[in-house]
Amino acid sequence: MFERIKEDINCVFERDPSARNTFEIITSYPGVFAVVAHRFNHMLWSMGLKWVARWLSTIVRWISGVEIHPGARIGHRFFVDHGMGVVIGETTEIGDDCTLYHGVTLGGTSWDKGKRHPTLKNNVVVGAGAKVLGPIVLGDGVRVGSNSVVVRDTPSGASVVGIPGRIIQRKKPINPQVKEFAEKIGFDAYGTASEMPDPVANAINCILDHVHAMDSQMEQMCDAIKQIGGEVEGVDLPELNVSCAIRKQSCDADCDSDTCSVQVDGAEKPQQVVILK
Repeated sequence: MFERIKEDINCVFERDPSARNTFEIITSYPGVFAVVAHRFNHMLWSMGLKWVARWLSTIVRWISGVEIHPGARIGHRFFVDHGMGVVIGETTEIGDDCTLYHGVTLGGTSWDKGKRHPTLKNNVVVGAGAKVLGPIVLGDGVRVGSNSVVVRDTPSGASVVGIPGRIIQRKKPINPQVKEFAEKIGFDAYGTASEMPDPVANAINCILDHVHAMDSQMEQMCDAIKQIGGEVEGVDLPELNVSCAIRKQSCDADCDSDTCSVQVDGAEKPQQVVILK
């Protein structure tokens, strides 16, 4: 138990750049305090002193804002950053090198006894405000974006965003230096990164691409019918062009060109418009 507590304290230096020394971590990190107290409470729970363990966990919740049921099983180097509002249920199982941010709930969806809370494998990061509900399994290296709601099993290495949670893929390679550092410590801040696409925007853009292709085919069919003497009644349709695609939030909604101006330090500067495809 004491070896795990030492690992819980040391892992903070890898995942929080504001950590300066061990004394500061022990005395001013509520998430670390809650995890250390849980190690002791879980030992009491395993010994059959269940009421004492529950009572002590309630005291820890009042002090730290983190509620961890003493029956939950937690692996090595577990870090709860900021801590406030975190809830971890009784039958939760958490692997090694996992990170949770404030407002995370690892909860159950049933009143039946037995396994009713999630299982997190190794190197899982759950962003702020996310909810992982039910007896589901998050595989190794899963990243859950902030405020997502996950209710289904998630394969290893996947990233999940949205309500309900959708599995997404990065649309471009990560910077090699960033990837090397992330792999070294098994960590993505808040379970998200700038390379993550918006799954809804991606789906809409795919539909728009399909509409563009259909429109082109219809024009070719109309031309072929006219060439063999047929008549096609002309209908005025709204023009489709590349500007129909969903743009990044940094671009003005009325911007129709490839560049738009933004205010930087009081002066207008042109900014390249990137189309999400």
